[in-house]
Amino acid sequence: MSFPKIETARLQLKPFVIADIDPLYDLWTEPSVRKYLWDDLIISRSTAVEVVQSSLDNFAESGFGYWAICLKQAPELIGFCGLRYFQEDGVDGKEVEILYGLDPKYWGRGLATEAAKAILRFGFEQIGLKQILAGADPPNQDSFRVIQRIGMIFSHRAKVGGLDAIYYVLHRQDLQVDDMVFRVITK
Repeated sequence: MSFPKIETARLQLKPFVIADIDPLYDLWTEPSVRKYLWDDLIISRSTAVEVVQSSLDNFAESGFGYWAICLKQAPELIGFCGLRYFQEDGVDGKEVEILYGLDPKYWGRGLATEAAKAILRFGFEQIGLKQILAGADPPNQDSFRVIQRIGMIFSHRAKVGGLDAIYYVLHRQDLQVDDMVFRVITK
């Protein structure tokens, strides 16, 4: 089954494939990345396999999941960005949130913002979501800067997996479509 790729001015976002497991595992166990993404736990390779498989299942069922982030001029994975269902502790029903992470070598270049904007557009324009949330651990200021740059506004504090998180939200009608290069490739 083929899932949509997304291109921006500098990036190519490709849905996760099995071949991404090892580069993702390397990224997700890198200390600066795992600090907030995995609450500083060193995950097992089997956890990376489960996340990739879950993403493939979500694409098949819901039309969205995670994409590997690559620079247009280089095919290697430098990060990931995507949408997933999640559930807050003690709350009925699932929400959709955006999640992203980059290799620290690429921090500070606006690449996470560019990828996140593209995924928001995909979620609203292609999937028809009404709102998308983004959450982060309270000390993760870099993530909050990205969240604010993509136009999200504070929503609420929550517990997820027993841990504190701060959530922001963007509603479809509030999406600011700028002149960003954005192309969905369905072949």
